[in-house]
Amino acid sequence: MNLSLLPSPVVIVLTQTSVPLARQIIQDLPGGQIYGLSTRVTDADVFYEEFGPTLRELFTVGTPIIGICAAGILIRTLASLLNNKYLEPPVIAVAEDGSAVVPLLGGLHGVNDLARIIASRLEIPPGITTTGDIRFRTTLLNPPPGYILANPEDAKGFIANLIAGHTLKLIGDAPWLYESKLPIVTNGNLTIQVTEKNAQPSPNCLVYHPQKIILAIASNHSQNFATNHLKIDRELILTTLAEHNLAINAIAGIFCPLTDGANPSIIAIADQLNRPLRFLHHEFRENAIVNATTIVAEILKTSTSEIIPIVSTPEITCLAAISTKIIHPQEYGQPRGKLTIVGTGPGDKMNMSPQVQTALANATDLVGYTTYLNLVGPLLPGQTRHDSDNRQELDRARFALDLATTGKNVVLVSSGDPGIYAMATAVFEVIDTDKNPAWSTVEIEVAPGISAVQTAAARVGAPIGHDFCVISLSDILKPWSIIAQRIEAAAAADFVIAFYNPVSKTRKQQLVQAQEILLRYRHPHTPVILGKNLTRSKEEVIIQTLAELNQEQVDMGTVIIVGSSRTKTIPRHDGGVWVYTPRWYD
Repeated sequence: MNLSLLPSPVVIVLTQTSVPLARQIIQDLPGGQIYGLSTRVTDADVFYEEFGPTLRELFTVGTPIIGICAAGILIRTLASLLNNKYLEPPVIAVAEDGSAVVPLLGGLHGVNDLARIIASRLEIPPGITTTGDIRFRTTLLNPPPGYILANPEDAKGFIANLIAGHTLKLIGDAPWLYESKLPIVTNGNLTIQVTEKNAQPSPNCLVYHPQKIILAIASNHSQNFATNHLKIDRELILTTLAEHNLAINAIAGIFCPLTDGANPSIIAIADQLNRPLRFLHHEFRENAIVNATTIVAEILKTSTSEIIPIVSTPEITCLAAISTKIIHPQEYGQPRGKLTIVGTGPGDKMNMSPQVQTALANATDLVGYTTYLNLVGPLLPGQTRHDSDNRQELDRARFALDLATTGKNVVLVSSGDPGIYAMATAVFEVIDTDKNPAWSTVEIEVAPGISAVQTAAARVGAPIGHDFCVISLSDILKPWSIIAQRIEAAAAADFVIAFYNPVSKTRKQQLVQAQEILLRYRHPHTPVILGKNLTRSKEEVIIQTLAELNQEQVDMGTVIIVGSSRTKTIPRHDGGVWVYTPRWYD
């Protein structure tokens, strides 16, 4: 089993006494990390606070899990997620005294092989219960990386026949099958065929496609990153491969120059064929045919492999090339980079959207202001954290984009919503002003978050239930004269107004001036809400009047909501009040 082709595993420990055993286990697991329960463990790579949510998050993103605990704890914790055995990562229970290693889940993703590695380190037999795996020392439903089973629906009955005593004829090259204990004979009554060609699978014939075909696609190097939209037709690729009797499942990946990273037709083909897309960094020339041939030579390291032209012009070329060995795409070039700009909400993880949590879980790198990065919790295996000062927004945006051009899956973290006075705007600003052509190769996504104004409003009722606006009192990026003009216009129009960045250590007077403007249009008893440190440990929500508003109560972590002329308060049973703005005008 090649562990380098699997995600880095995690060893979950619940007590400090299990840490030495965990250290022993990860010696054979590249990139493995020990996750320790923060209230009971003092020595771990990553600390977690809640066992259930942490375990489910790791499982959901495909992380192999080794729990030093009872098997039942792992199964009960993950039970609600067990709906597709083809997607389940390996899950293994190891007894606290190291006397048992039991594979529980992930039979189609190498859990038995992983259990054998751990058991070998502990010098005990693994607790494998899969009949076919025990008898034949291989799992036909779970071929090694680089092979795809064309007819998995036939595998269960096929394995049952083998267990019942049938013999097997093997056609093609498959070392992993010859090294097994399968009953391989010259004239077996069952057949396994290993071929990159189209074949006819059946209940008595399993067909495995070795991923030996590469698609090399390249354009004329003079084409610009952002404007290189020369098209490759997916149907032409499929038709050409069919003419040569080649199986789509035998395609290992699609390989291109990095300069073609923004070509939407190449990206679409990779998505449609569900194959890895890798970008290479060679000094490519102003001739697409030469560039595609260079890619083939780099990957196959030979001039004798079969090469099939699919499209061949000086402007854009697609070649299919057949290797004599399995091709592992991750060994070449880099993937297309991605930058996701997320909003964590006001701070509590319960207020992060599933979209944001998924982006955080899938990231290779997290970039952000230290305070905001602390909100997202511990890193997952293989993730890197990049902290920066809160005042370096544009530099942070450039850094995140540059990092994504290297093939990383980068998440840029904002609090609240990333599009409201936050990092999404900074990213698009530097894209617009810097015009860096390399950034056009990066996939960009914005994942919204709950803004502070929404959280503050929800705490007290519905003060933004009618027309409202949001104004920042910070004059770093715009002059006070513009801010004052907008406050005046919003007040005259009778909007509910939310103020962000109301004061700083050196800027107090502007809130006073904003209050003076509002009092020219609003009654002194107009409701005002101060939301401070929302959803965090020092949360404080104050309801007062416009006349009572005092800048000494406010800091940069406060959002202020000033009601309109129609905003009302009504008593609550606990002695407090609800605040709401009616949906209609009389």
